Amino acid sequence: MNYALLAFLTTSMATTIGAFPAIGFSKISPRFQNATTGFSAGVMLAATCFSLLLPALDIVNSPESTKLSTFYICASFLCGGLFLKLLNQVVPHEHFGTGREGSERLKEIKKIWLFVFAITLHNLPEGLAVGSGAGSQSPELAYPIMLGIAIQDAPEGFVVAVALISIGYKLRTALLVAAFSGVVEGIAALLGYAATSQVSETLPWALAFSGGAMLYVISEEIIPESHRKENADLATAGLMLGFALMMFLDTALAMP
Repeated sequence: MNYALLAFLTTSMATTIGAFPAIGFSKISPRFQNATTGFSAGVMLAATCFSLLLPALDIVNSPESTKLSTFYICASFLCGGLFLKLLNQVVPHEHFGTGREGSERLKEIKKIWLFVFAITLHNLPEGLAVGSGAGSQSPELAYPIMLGIAIQDAPEGFVVAVALISIGYKLRTALLVAAFSGVVEGIAALLGYAATSQVSETLPWALAFSGGAMLYVISEEIIPESHRKENADLATAGLMLGFALMMFLDTALAMP
């Protein structure tokens, strides 16, 4: 099984495939958008807990490990969050609801690229997480997070495409942006795979780093976005459903 290829295809294609149903739509219901955004947050939150942090802790909690091993996991986790925070501050980007964020140095940059950068920042930790899991060469660790992220990427691609169409971009542009964001996620998956498959000792640190990056995005971007249009109940229901689905996948696919 070529885990690198599988990680790349899973992450790069799911968002693109999910965007195609946007054909024929000119806008999206805020209720649907909040529910699907909450669902994405739930899947990512469960993946952070069950597919990234718990396996990382299991690996280092062997009889030969020391208390420092757990400290290093915590440090890697915090570094992942700090890495995304720095990117968030440096890279200029624009969200559909909250406006422009990041560096003001490139004020002349086209608005479409600001959206692309925002989506890329969102997808980067997802790709790293999938790649880190795939780098373990373990089906029990790799498959649940691949499938879970793919499931939440599909509606995410649809929402992104329709959101771009609703503010005046052509269908072709919207689909290309969704496809590009998927490819970026696939490249991040390859980076995560390379970091863990070549040197197996890096696996727990890479899993924890990816978990920190994911949790930062969940808290900083996704949950606030899901509550933005006063549909908090729907967003919370979506989060609970996504969390339960990812928890089920992580358990079911890990069974012999």
